Amino acid sequence: MPQSQDPTIVETGTKLVETLKGAFHTPAGYRPVHAKGLLLTGKFTPIPLASQLSIAPHFNNPSTPIIGRFSDNTGIPKIPDTDDNANPAGFALRFMYGDRKHTDIISHAVPLFPVKTGQEMLEFLGSLGDGTIGQFLATHEYTKKFVEYPKPHPERFNTQKYYALNAFKLVDGDGKITVVRYQIHPFSGEESFLQNEQVKSKSDNYLFDEIKDSITGGETVKFRLMVQVGQDGDPTNDITIQWPDNRKIEELGVIEFNGLSQHDEEEQKNIIFDPIPRVTGVEPSDDPLLEMRASVYLTSGKERRAAPHVEKEKADGVDGLDGQADAAAEVH
Repeated sequence: MPQSQDPTIVETGTKLVETLKGAFHTPAGYRPVHAKGLLLTGKFTPIPLASQLSIAPHFNNPSTPIIGRFSDNTGIPKIPDTDDNANPAGFALRFMYGDRKHTDIISHAVPLFPVKTGQEMLEFLGSLGDGTIGQFLATHEYTKKFVEYPKPHPERFNTQKYYALNAFKLVDGDGKITVVRYQIHPFSGEESFLQNEQVKSKSDNYLFDEIKDSITGGETVKFRLMVQVGQDGDPTNDITIQWPDNRKIEELGVIEFNGLSQHDEEEQKNIIFDPIPRVTGVEPSDDPLLEMRASVYLTSGKERRAAPHVEKEKADGVDGLDGQADAAAEVH
């Protein structure tokens, strides 16, 4: 995963990592956002449509090994799953080809994103710090829409949809391009969320405990990998603009998890997911946020790997969640 050659992107990405870690008081060895997570292992099995749309290996092989990471929001490693700031949950998915070759999909559990660019995120975080957030939201309707969008607590990690909102190009054997946005749906097709009173009865780790218990009990946790298919004129360079609801949603295959990472804590520290596909058959769109997100992920990942140990004693709660961090949690 190479670092961007644009010094402005690298500088902005580094500032974002520093600002988010400062807001959440994130200890060394953890992600500045989506710090609390769990790795699962399994496989992806494509359906025939996938190979018709793309020559990528995972869309053409009978099946491909995968790693998935489910996570709560914020840079607080032990935020309770019942805390409203823990939403939206994240779901990162890696397709592994062997010999350090892979491609990733990174998603979260709302169909919106708060900013268009990395610089805009810095400006937003700055407005939280200097008390001008009201003015910022007044001039950034898409950020306001994200902040106000419902983020209910799911019954389980696999009872809600996830959205990878950057656009990508699927390329077939003849060079034909299909522009898509990935979605990951519950295998049943139905979402299920908790009522407020139900949330109060849940443990601080109910989502992680449930999925670990399911896997260790022999259950296979399943999802469907979907794509929303774009049409001419649909924006591919602005993550904050939703495509029309009448765009086709097509299934590409089945995601199945049946194992847990054997060295979860260390592997979570070391794995760096990549927003840019870097695989034949899937190309990035012209969305400027893709390169910025990749730079942020790489910078954060290198810092995690360099940390001598995970500072558990500093990761035990949410007492450090101040006003700036609380609002930051609402937008990532």
